[in-house]
Amino acid sequence: MGRSRRTLPEELLLLALDPATGTTAQPQSLDLGLAGAQLVELALAGRIAPDGDRIAVVVPRPTGDPTLDCALELLRRRGAPVRAVHWIGGPRLGLRQTYLSHLERCGMVHAVAGQMCGVLPTTRYQATDTAISREIRARLDSAIRTGVPPDPRTAALAALAHAVGLGKHLYPGNEGRSSRSRLRDLIRHDPMGGLVAHAVMDVQNGVAAQPRRSPAPAGRPAASGARPAPEASRGVPMQPRRGSMARAVVH
Repeated sequence: MGRSRRTLPEELLLLALDPATGTTAQPQSLDLGLAGAQLVELALAGRIAPDGDRIAVVVPRPTGDPTLDCALELLRRRGAPVRAVHWIGGPRLGLRQTYLSHLERCGMVHAVAGQMCGVLPTTRYQATDTAISREIRARLDSAIRTGVPPDPRTAALAALAHAVGLGKHLYPGNEGRSSRSRLRDLIRHDPMGGLVAHAVMDVQNGVAAQPRRSPAPAGRPAASGARPAPEASRGVPMQPRRGSMARAVVH
Protein backbone atom coordinates (compact mmCIF):
# COMPACT_ATOMS: atom_id res chain seq x y z
CA MET A 1 0.00 0.00 0.00
CA GLY A 2 1.56 3.29 -1.02
CA ARG A 3 2.11 6.00 1.54
CA SER A 4 0.84 8.73 -0.80
CA ARG A 5 -2.66 8.04 0.49
CA ARG A 6 -3.69 8.51 4.08
CA THR A 7 -5.29 5.52 5.74
CA LEU A 8 -8.67 5.64 7.47
CA PRO A 9 -7.18 5.39 10.99
CA GLU A 10 -4.98 8.39 10.20
CA GLU A 11 -7.92 10.37 8.82
CA LEU A 12 -10.15 9.51 11.78
CA LEU A 13 -7.45 10.63 14.20
CA LEU A 14 -6.86 13.89 12.32
CA LEU A 15 -10.61 14.49 12.31
CA ALA A 16 -10.72 14.04 16.08
CA LEU A 17 -7.69 16.24 16.77
CA ASP A 18 -8.70 19.64 18.12
CA PRO A 19 -6.56 22.27 16.36
CA ALA A 20 -6.94 24.72 19.25
CA THR A 21 -6.07 22.46 22.20
CA GLY A 22 -3.98 19.73 20.59
CA THR A 23 -6.08 17.03 22.25
CA THR A 24 -8.31 14.37 20.73
CA ALA A 25 -12.08 14.37 21.17
CA GLN A 26 -13.71 11.23 22.57
CA PRO A 27 -10.37 9.58 23.49
CA GLN A 28 -11.81 6.38 24.97
CA SER A 29 -14.18 5.56 22.12
CA LEU A 30 -11.63 6.81 19.58
CA ASP A 31 -9.38 3.86 20.44
CA LEU A 32 -12.21 1.52 19.41
CA GLY A 33 -12.77 3.55 16.27
CA LEU A 34 -9.12 3.26 15.27
CA ALA A 35 -9.27 -0.53 15.61
CA GLY A 36 -12.41 -0.50 13.47
CA ALA A 37 -10.82 1.83 10.93
CA GLN A 38 -7.99 -0.66 10.51
CA LEU A 39 -10.52 -3.32 9.55
CA VAL A 40 -12.16 -1.06 6.96
CA GLU A 41 -8.78 -0.10 5.50
CA LEU A 42 -7.77 -3.76 5.23
CA ALA A 43 -11.09 -4.48 3.51
CA LEU A 44 -10.54 -1.61 1.05
CA ALA A 45 -7.11 -3.11 0.34
CA GLY A 46 -8.72 -6.47 -0.44
CA ARG A 47 -7.08 -8.28 2.48
CA ILE A 48 -10.20 -9.08 4.53
CA ALA A 49 -13.92 -9.35 3.84
CA PRO A 50 -17.10 -9.48 5.94
CA ASP A 51 -18.57 -12.92 6.59
CA GLY A 52 -21.90 -12.17 8.22
CA ASP A 53 -20.96 -10.36 11.44
CA ARG A 54 -17.47 -11.81 11.24
CA ILE A 55 -14.25 -10.78 9.55
CA ALA A 56 -12.37 -13.25 7.35
CA VAL A 57 -8.86 -12.91 5.93
CA VAL A 58 -9.01 -13.51 2.17
CA VAL A 59 -5.53 -12.34 1.09
CA PRO A 60 -2.87 -12.53 3.83
CA ARG A 61 -0.28 -10.66 1.74
CA PRO A 62 1.16 -7.63 3.63
CA THR A 63 0.00 -4.16 2.65
CA GLY A 64 3.29 -2.41 3.34
CA ASP A 65 1.84 -0.46 6.25
CA PRO A 66 3.44 -1.87 9.45
CA THR A 67 0.51 -1.08 11.75
CA LEU A 68 -2.09 -2.49 9.37
CA ASP A 69 0.06 -5.54 8.68
CA CYS A 70 0.32 -6.24 12.40
CA ALA A 71 -3.49 -6.28 12.61
CA LEU A 72 -3.69 -8.45 9.48
CA GLU A 73 -1.25 -10.96 10.94
CA LEU A 74 -3.19 -11.15 14.19
CA LEU A 75 -6.37 -11.81 12.24
CA ARG A 76 -4.61 -14.48 10.16
CA ARG A 77 -3.40 -16.25 13.29
CA ARG A 78 -6.97 -16.60 14.50
CA GLY A 79 -7.49 -19.17 11.76
CA ALA A 80 -11.27 -18.84 11.65
CA PRO A 81 -13.28 -15.66 10.98
CA VAL A 82 -13.62 -13.51 14.09
CA ARG A 83 -16.66 -11.49 15.13
CA ALA A 84 -16.04 -7.81 14.48
CA VAL A 85 -17.37 -6.86 17.91
CA HIS A 86 -14.89 -9.21 19.62
CA TRP A 87 -11.96 -7.95 17.58
CA ILE A 88 -12.73 -4.27 18.22
CA GLY A 89 -13.43 -4.93 21.91
CA GLY A 90 -10.08 -6.67 22.40
CA PRO A 91 -7.02 -5.02 24.01
CA ARG A 92 -5.75 -2.15 21.89
CA LEU A 93 -3.26 -0.57 24.28
CA GLY A 94 -1.31 2.25 22.74
CA LEU A 95 -3.04 2.23 19.35
CA ARG A 96 -3.91 5.93 19.47
CA GLN A 97 -0.38 6.83 20.55
CA THR A 98 1.03 4.61 17.79
CA TYR A 99 -0.87 6.61 15.18
CA LEU A 100 -0.04 9.96 16.78
CA SER A 101 3.65 9.06 16.69
CA HIS A 102 3.28 7.94 13.09
CA LEU A 103 1.64 11.22 12.09
CA GLU A 104 4.47 13.05 13.81
CA ARG A 105 7.09 11.08 11.86
CA CYS A 106 5.21 11.88 8.64
CA GLY A 107 5.29 15.57 9.51
CA MET A 108 1.51 15.95 9.74
CA VAL A 109 1.56 16.84 13.45
CA HIS A 110 4.20 17.97 15.91
CA ALA A 111 4.35 17.17 19.60
CA VAL A 112 4.22 19.95 22.19
CA ALA A 113 5.47 18.99 25.66
CA GLY A 114 3.82 20.47 28.73
CA GLN A 115 2.68 19.76 32.26
CA MET A 116 -0.66 19.08 33.88
CA CYS A 117 -1.21 20.80 37.22
CA GLY A 118 2.45 21.78 37.07
CA VAL A 119 3.52 18.21 37.82
CA LEU A 120 2.43 15.56 35.32
CA PRO A 121 4.21 15.67 31.95
CA THR A 122 1.83 15.87 29.01
CA THR A 123 2.10 15.87 25.25
CA ARG A 124 -0.28 17.70 22.94
CA TYR A 125 -0.28 17.37 19.19
CA GLN A 126 -0.72 20.28 16.80
CA ALA A 127 -1.40 19.79 13.09
CA THR A 128 1.44 21.14 10.96
CA ASP A 129 -0.73 21.38 7.84
CA THR A 130 -4.31 22.29 8.68
CA ALA A 131 -5.21 22.01 5.00
CA ILE A 132 -5.16 18.22 5.36
CA SER A 133 -7.67 18.30 8.22
CA ARG A 134 -9.82 20.80 6.30
CA GLU A 135 -9.86 18.50 3.26
CA ILE A 136 -10.98 15.55 5.37
CA ARG A 137 -13.70 17.65 7.02
CA ALA A 138 -14.79 19.03 3.64
CA ARG A 139 -15.46 15.52 2.35
CA LEU A 140 -17.83 14.85 5.24
CA ASP A 141 -19.48 18.27 4.90
CA SER A 142 -20.03 17.69 1.18
CA ALA A 143 -21.61 14.28 1.75
CA ILE A 144 -23.89 15.73 4.42
CA ARG A 145 -24.81 18.87 2.48
CA THR A 146 -25.39 17.43 -0.99
CA GLY A 147 -27.00 14.13 -0.07
CA VAL A 148 -25.04 12.48 -2.90
CA PRO A 149 -23.89 8.97 -1.88
CA PRO A 150 -20.21 9.34 -0.96
CA ASP A 151 -17.36 7.08 -2.03
CA PRO A 152 -16.80 4.02 0.22
CA ARG A 153 -13.85 5.62 2.03
CA THR A 154 -15.78 8.77 2.95
CA ALA A 155 -18.87 6.74 3.88
CA ALA A 156 -16.79 4.55 6.19
CA LEU A 157 -15.14 7.60 7.75
CA ALA A 158 -18.56 9.13 8.40
CA ALA A 159 -19.82 5.88 9.94
CA LEU A 160 -16.79 5.66 12.24
CA ALA A 161 -17.02 9.36 13.17
CA HIS A 162 -20.63 8.81 14.23
CA ALA A 163 -19.81 5.57 16.04
CA VAL A 164 -17.14 7.12 18.26
CA GLY A 165 -19.28 10.17 19.03
CA LEU A 166 -17.48 12.82 16.98
CA GLY A 167 -20.77 14.23 15.72
CA LYS A 168 -21.12 16.69 18.60
CA HIS A 169 -17.47 17.68 18.20
CA LEU A 170 -17.80 18.32 14.47
CA TYR A 171 -21.34 19.73 14.43
CA PRO A 172 -22.06 21.13 17.91
CA GLY A 173 -25.20 22.66 19.37
CA ASN A 174 -28.76 22.77 18.17
CA GLU A 175 -27.66 24.22 14.85
CA GLY A 176 -25.66 21.07 14.19
CA ARG A 177 -28.48 18.66 14.97
CA SER A 178 -29.51 18.06 11.35
CA SER A 179 -25.88 17.57 10.30
CA ARG A 180 -25.39 15.02 13.07
CA SER A 181 -28.49 13.19 11.89
CA ARG A 182 -27.23 13.11 8.30
CA LEU A 183 -23.80 11.94 9.52
CA ARG A 184 -25.52 9.00 11.20
CA ASP A 185 -27.49 8.23 8.04
CA LEU A 186 -24.29 7.93 5.96
CA ILE A 187 -23.60 4.67 7.79
CA ARG A 188 -25.75 2.82 5.26
CA HIS A 189 -23.62 3.69 2.23
CA ASP A 190 -20.75 1.29 2.95
CA PRO A 191 -21.49 -2.28 4.15
CA MET A 192 -18.08 -2.83 5.75
CA GLY A 193 -18.05 0.60 7.35
CA GLY A 194 -21.55 -0.01 8.67
CA LEU A 195 -20.62 -3.42 10.09
CA VAL A 196 -17.59 -2.00 11.86
CA ALA A 197 -19.38 1.12 13.10
CA HIS A 198 -22.17 -0.94 14.64
CA ALA A 199 -19.55 -3.20 16.25
CA VAL A 200 -17.87 -0.12 17.77
CA MET A 201 -21.21 1.05 19.20
CA ASP A 202 -22.00 -2.45 20.48
CA VAL A 203 -18.71 -2.55 22.39
CA GLN A 204 -19.44 0.85 23.94
CA ASN A 205 -22.93 -0.30 24.92
CA GLY A 206 -21.61 -3.52 26.45
CA VAL A 207 -23.25 -5.83 23.94
CA ALA A 208 -20.00 -7.75 23.32
CA ALA A 209 -19.77 -8.69 27.00
CA GLN A 210 -23.34 -10.01 27.21
CA PRO A 211 -23.54 -13.81 27.31
CA ARG A 212 -25.87 -15.33 24.76
CA ARG A 213 -29.08 -16.62 26.33
CA SER A 214 -31.44 -19.13 24.86
CA PRO A 215 -34.91 -17.68 24.35
CA ALA A 216 -37.41 -18.57 27.06
CA PRO A 217 -39.95 -21.24 26.07
CA ALA A 218 -43.29 -19.95 24.90
CA GLY A 219 -45.55 -18.99 27.76
CA ARG A 220 -42.73 -18.95 30.31
CA PRO A 221 -41.68 -15.54 31.63
CA ALA A 222 -38.05 -14.54 31.58
CA ALA A 223 -36.06 -15.08 34.74
CA SER A 224 -36.65 -12.42 37.36
CA GLY A 225 -34.00 -9.74 37.54
CA ALA A 226 -32.91 -10.28 33.95
CA ARG A 227 -32.15 -7.07 32.14
CA PRO A 228 -32.96 -6.51 28.49
CA ALA A 229 -30.01 -6.24 26.14
CA PRO A 230 -29.04 -2.72 25.10
CA GLU A 231 -30.83 -1.52 22.00
CA ALA A 232 -27.88 -1.30 19.62
CA SER A 233 -30.22 -0.91 16.68
CA ARG A 234 -30.90 2.68 17.64
CA GLY A 235 -27.47 3.57 16.30
CA VAL A 236 -26.65 6.01 19.10
CA PRO A 237 -23.27 5.41 20.76
CA MET A 238 -23.19 5.47 24.54
CA GLN A 239 -20.75 8.19 25.52
CA PRO A 240 -18.26 7.92 28.40
CA ARG A 241 -18.96 10.01 31.46
CA ARG A 242 -17.75 13.56 31.30
CA GLY A 243 -15.32 13.03 34.15
CA SER A 244 -13.52 10.23 32.32
CA MET A 245 -12.51 12.39 29.35
CA ALA A 246 -8.75 12.91 29.13
CA ARG A 247 -7.69 16.37 28.04
CA ALA A 248 -4.18 15.44 26.97
CA VAL A 249 -1.99 12.50 26.18
CA VAL A 250 -0.13 11.85 29.43
CA HIS A 251 3.23 10.11 29.36
